Amino acid sequence: MTSTALNSTTSTCKSAALIFLHGLGDGPSGWSSLQEMLPSIQPRLSNLKYVFPPAPTIPISINGGATMPGWFDVLDWPIGISARDDRDGKMEAVAQIEREVERLEKEEGISRNRIVVGGFSQGGAIALLSAYRNQAEQPFAACVLLSGWLTLQGELEITETAKKTPLFWGHGQYDDKVLFEQQAHGVELLEKQGVSVNAKSYPVGHASHPDEIDALAKFLDGLLYSAEEPAKK
Repeated sequence: MTSTALNSTTSTCKSAALIFLHGLGDGPSGWSSLQEMLPSIQPRLSNLKYVFPPAPTIPISINGGATMPGWFDVLDWPIGISARDDRDGKMEAVAQIEREVERLEKEEGISRNRIVVGGFSQGGAIALLSAYRNQAEQPFAACVLLSGWLTLQGELEITETAKKTPLFWGHGQYDDKVLFEQQAHGVELLEKQGVSVNAKSYPVGHASHPDEIDALAKFLDGLLYSAEEPAKK
């Protein structure tokens, strides 16, 4: 698939990047407001290159095979900790994200350890998979998971390099689509393998919360720009 990712920042003077993946049935524009919201909270995040890749249009089993934008097939609903995996679809999605990473490295000069991979729901699941199946010599700068879940749990073997990638995991306490139980379960498995997880929950369903975006901005600013002078408000 040829990428038509929404890249809304210019290619000059960008010191880091955020690749953010939308959820099932959505598109790049669904989360593109992050490029305004995050810098409004932490101004140094205007130095990020924002990339919002599109998922392919595929049949979704829980919708009777109807097609819609999706990173992989969904076989169970709601998505609890025993949900089945579409392994092939997930691996194809990870490969698409890896191509975005390679493009940022080659065309923008942004190294992997300055790239954050993140996403919402399905997109977050793929970001998590990309970050902690990473076999490259460098870790990602961070991973962001909003209302997502840990997939392919039986294959979870995180390298010493990949476990250096810190994770921000935000989840709605009343999520009836990707069940709230997914957060505690996934965090436990990841922390057992040495991943540093910043887990937060919010009084919402399958949605973001203003406090979540605020916490995310502070997380990214602290990781990417902590060595610089404090940003002026």
